Amino acid sequence: MSASSRKMTLARWTALAVLAIAVILLVAPAPEGWEPKVLRGAALILFAMGFFATGVIPEFVTGLAFFAVASLIAVAPADVIFAGWSSTALWLTFGGLIVGIAVTRTGLGGRLAARLTGLFGETYKAQVAAMILVGVALSFVMPSTMGRVILLVPIALALADRLGFTEGRNGRLGLVMAVACGTWMPAVAILPANVPNMVLAGTAETLYDLHFTYGAYLLLHFPIIGVFKAIAIYFAVLMLFPDRADGSTAQTADALPMTRDEKVLSYVLVVTLALWALDFWHGISPAWVALSAGVVCLLPGIDLVSKDDFMTRFNTASVIYIAAVLSVAAIIVDSGVGRELAARILPLLPLDPATPATNFATLIGLGSVTGILATAPSVPAVLPPFAQDLATATGFPLVTVLMTFVLGYSTMFLPYQVPPLVVAIQLGGVSLRQAGRFTLLLAALTIVFLLPLSYLWWRFLGYLP
Repeated sequence: MSASSRKMTLARWTALAVLAIAVILLVAPAPEGWEPKVLRGAALILFAMGFFATGVIPEFVTGLAFFAVASLIAVAPADVIFAGWSSTALWLTFGGLIVGIAVTRTGLGGRLAARLTGLFGETYKAQVAAMILVGVALSFVMPSTMGRVILLVPIALALADRLGFTEGRNGRLGLVMAVACGTWMPAVAILPANVPNMVLAGTAETLYDLHFTYGAYLLLHFPIIGVFKAIAIYFAVLMLFPDRADGSTAQTADALPMTRDEKVLSYVLVVTLALWALDFWHGISPAWVALSAGVVCLLPGIDLVSKDDFMTRFNTASVIYIAAVLSVAAIIVDSGVGRELAARILPLLPLDPATPATNFATLIGLGSVTGILATAPSVPAVLPPFAQDLATATGFPLVTVLMTFVLGYSTMFLPYQVPPLVVAIQLGGVSLRQAGRFTLLLAALTIVFLLPLSYLWWRFLGYLP
């Protein structure tokens, strides 16, 4: 039996085990003091995450099954079950998918890729670094991780084409993962650059009247989980996806005058990027900006994306998958699964004011495990209500406890934990298994190297005793 066959067999057996446990949870009576919907929610969440992780059936099929089963067992009200469909993240993705088709069809993606190779060179290593640097730089001006992903993945694919990386080549996968992780992970160190950060800031203000400042947050996190995490992403890409560019495939279209469609799309992208960057001023969600940009691309007379292009190239399966992932997070919160898990795990934690290093590692582990069970965006919603108790048990200041949650949800193990990463790998044609190998390697590098550095840095700044 080949290695790939053994992996598939293991995945199938794992999926069957997950399904069996989910069925048991579904039919088992609720323990005393538990609401019945907690077990129903746990069963559904286990099924969805287990099948997403193993990939034994297509992700969109798992997503549709999730919606069907959730409705049949009435695990939550319909507006919660289908919360993903009303999420701004989904509609930002929807509009971005249309813009991505336009970037490819007009040739603008290839032109931008040519400019990048001109700036950084046509070597694979240089372009991996370029993708990460551009992702981090955009994090300071574009508040939406999903927006950054949608803007950069088509450029990464055009760059892969230019360098001769065909479908399935390591170089193509590496460039996509550089964008996917480079736009999310270092951005965790920049307060307004992603949704979980802002949820944590809002929760801290609501529960504890504690206000995070941009500068203090940046100083605490950016040197380690910003700069050093970006470096770790670079080396992880080169370790897991080694390749060499085929320079002979480089095109010269960038030397030709821009076409009418390229110019129009450039104007659309400039306006879109400006509106994303200025959302603090005008208050319009990045999702509605992206959707509007997609509509403009489809308008008769503009025709950046034709009807046939939309019908044949729009990735409906990705939309279904993303809606399901977002709805899973909503059910975790509504069903009480997250609260029950946290309430039962907290008393078991080895917390003691005399052991600050152990406390630091434990709190990060708590955030990471919660992210695995409930996805990263759920961490700042589930854990902060327990922060004061954790501060008392550890002897840490309250702000330190809250900041450890950032390290927890930034240390991701599997792709499904972060919706923008899911979008990136769907757009880029990277399988969940390939992306999972990468995120596990990056998690290992983070645990071994970056978290100890964070501990020392936090002590230097006075956040830890």
